[in-house]
Amino acid sequence: MARDRFVLAGLARARAPWFRDVAAWSMQASLPAEFSKCVSAEELRALLASGRPFSAVLLDAGLPATDRDLLAAVRDAGVVPIVVDAAGVTRGWHELGAVAVLPATFERAELLDVLGAYAALVPAEDATPTETDAAAPVEAAEAPLALVCGPGGTGASVSAIALAQGLAADEATAGPVLLADLCRHAEQAMLHDARDVAPGVQELVELHRGARPGRREVHAQTFRVLERGYHLLLGLRRARYWPSIRPRAFAAALASLRRDFGVVVCDVDADFEGEAEGGSLDVEERNTMARAAAAHAAVAFAVGRGDLKGLHALGRVVGDLRGVGVPSSRIVPVLSVAPRSPKARAGLARALGDLTDGACATSPVFLPRRRVEEALVDGTPLPAPLPATLAGAFTAALAAAPAEPAPTADVPERVEPGSLGAWSGSLEA
Repeated sequence: MARDRFVLAGLARARAPWFRDVAAWSMQASLPAEFSKCVSAEELRALLASGRPFSAVLLDAGLPATDRDLLAAVRDAGVVPIVVDAAGVTRGWHELGAVAVLPATFERAELLDVLGAYAALVPAEDATPTETDAAAPVEAAEAPLALVCGPGGTGASVSAIALAQGLAADEATAGPVLLADLCRHAEQAMLHDARDVAPGVQELVELHRGARPGRREVHAQTFRVLERGYHLLLGLRRARYWPSIRPRAFAAALASLRRDFGVVVCDVDADFEGEAEGGSLDVEERNTMARAAAAHAAVAFAVGRGDLKGLHALGRVVGDLRGVGVPSSRIVPVLSVAPRSPKARAGLARALGDLTDGACATSPVFLPRRRVEEALVDGTPLPAPLPATLAGAFTAALAAAPAEPAPTADVPERVEPGSLGAWSGSLEA
C-alpha cells in the first residue's frame, strides 16, 4: 500500500556530497521521500511548472543561480525552499526567502527534522500541489515614489531632474531625494556629465540578488549632485544589458531605495507592456523597471509637448499608465515649452481632456521655455520656475490622491447580476 511521503527536488553541483547522500537515502528507503536531481536552474523551474506536487526544494548555497529570484520562484510554485550551506558563502538566506538553512554536511535526522517542521507530506493518491504558509515578510516602504515618463524628445528626463531639484530644495521633504535613471536607454549620466559609469542600477540589483544591504551600502551605489541637492542612481550602461535586471532582485532594490531615501524620483521609459498585454514574458521582463515604478508610483508625471503630435503621444502615454493600473488621480500631465497665453493653455488642456476621455483627474502642468541647455552643460541648477513648479505639483497631487489600497490576494470576484450585459437580438439554433 502506497504511503504518504515527501517529494523533493534538488539543485546542486553534480559532485556535492549532500546531493549524493539525499539520493542514496531516497533509493534505500531510509528517507520517506522521492528525490529529483536538477543540474540547472532552468531544469528546476521547468520541473516546478510541470504541475507535479513537491514538498520542498533543496538549493546549494554555492551556486550563483541560488539567489532571491530563484527562491521566489520556488515560493511562487507553493513549495518550501531550503538552502544547504556552502563554505565561504555568507548570506542572509532567511531574508532572501529561505525557510531553513541546513549545514553543508547534514545528517538524515537533521533533514527529517526540517522537513517535518516546514514541509508537507504528499499523499500517494493526491496530485494537488502543496502550499506553504511560510510567506516571506513584506516590509512596507515609506518613501513616496514619483514616476516621470514621456515620448522621446519631450523633455521627460530634464523634467525628472527639475522635479528632484525642486523636492531637494523643499524644506517639507523628509530625508534625501534620489533621482533614479530606470530607462533602458539611460541618459542621466550624459545629462549630469558623469565621469564614472559605475556603480549604477546594475550593481544595485546585483547587490540585492543574494543579500539585504544596509543603508550605507545602498547609498554607496549613488552619486551626490551637490549643485542641485539630490542623489543620482545611474542607469544601464547599455540598453542590451536589461536581462541583468532580475524582477525579484529589482523589486528588493526598489524597496531599499524607498526605505533609505525620503523621495525617489524615477525617470522611466513610457513602455509598460507586459505578458498580459502582448503575450511575451521577455517583453515584460524587459520593462521590469518601468512596470515596478508604475506599480508603486504615488504620482506619475506624463510629459509631452503642446503640438499636434505631442498631444497625441501624451494621450497614448496617459492611456498606457491607466492600463498598467495607475489611478487617474495619480497621473499629472506635463506640457513642456508651453505657450504663455492663458487662452492657448486652456485650449491645450481641453484638447488633452478630449483625447484621454477625462482620464486625467488633474489639470496639466505648463512648463515655460527656459535656458535649460546652458544649465546642463555648466552643471548648474536648472532655472526657475521649473523645479518649484514640478515640486509643487507633486506635493499637491500627493495630498489630493486617495490612499493606496492594500494589496489583496488573487481570489475569485463576485459577478453582480446584470454587470455582464445582455444578449441583443434572437438566438438562432
